[in-house]
Amino acid sequence: MMGRGLGLLLLVVWLSACTSVPPPSGGASQAKVFPPSDQDGAPPEVLDPDGIADAVPRAEILRLAGNMSPYVVNGVTYKLVDDHRGFRQRGVASWYGTKFHGKATSNGETYSLYEMTAAHRTLPIPVYVKVKNLNNGREAIVRVNDRGPFHSDRIIDLSYAAAVKLGFAKQGTAPVEIEVIDTDNRAQAGPTANYFLQVGAFKYYSAAEQLQQSLVPMQLPIQITSQEEGSGALHRVRIGPLRDFPAAQAARKQLREYWAGEPTLLVEETGS
Repeated sequence: MMGRGLGLLLLVVWLSACTSVPPPSGGASQAKVFPPSDQDGAPPEVLDPDGIADAVPRAEILRLAGNMSPYVVNGVTYKLVDDHRGFRQRGVASWYGTKFHGKATSNGETYSLYEMTAAHRTLPIPVYVKVKNLNNGREAIVRVNDRGPFHSDRIIDLSYAAAVKLGFAKQGTAPVEIEVIDTDNRAQAGPTANYFLQVGAFKYYSAAEQLQQSLVPMQLPIQITSQEEGSGALHRVRIGPLRDFPAAQAARKQLREYWAGEPTLLVEETGS
């Protein structure tokens, strides 16, 4: 009896290990904890690629969090693309899993290896990207909310779930084509915002006015906002309001012809 019971137990364990299960959803996926390790890896359970749903594209405000440009990693300077709409790229995709599960992404969200997300070096955060595995033709939609991969031979780091859906989790990498999905023209209403580029903050209004006048040839709205601080007023020079993130990026590119510094992106939500 003991031998048969042990055999049944081993059979149950073996069946459990071999059964594909869908990824946990919502808070459960983030709450799961894996032992700390210097090595990245896959979760113990086997995920069913047919049970993994794509990320659902929707209009989102592109805030400052995660969108610093330029930024430096390992001594290399990266700048966000001037306009992400219509962006396409081919190259190698990789994935990241248990080592980073539960940790903060570049925009302050919590990474979950079970969710359809990705990391990219120069796309704004968050945007939605369609990824096609060029080896097998499988496609998936992911939401970019992190920075990376910082390897010259890779263009995107996908969550483990996305790699499973695309069929390359076991291989580790795959040749892919990625395409940004334009959410600006989608039917559903989304949150709206005005974008500004702050180019300077001065103690003296005359200094702010001098900078403002030097930027008039840009033919963009330029304003000076004054605010009382503890030791007196602070006068800020801002370009805007600008209608969206690509418009702010276009203004940033134009600004380089008139000003040597790097502006600060400011976002003011206007409704939903």
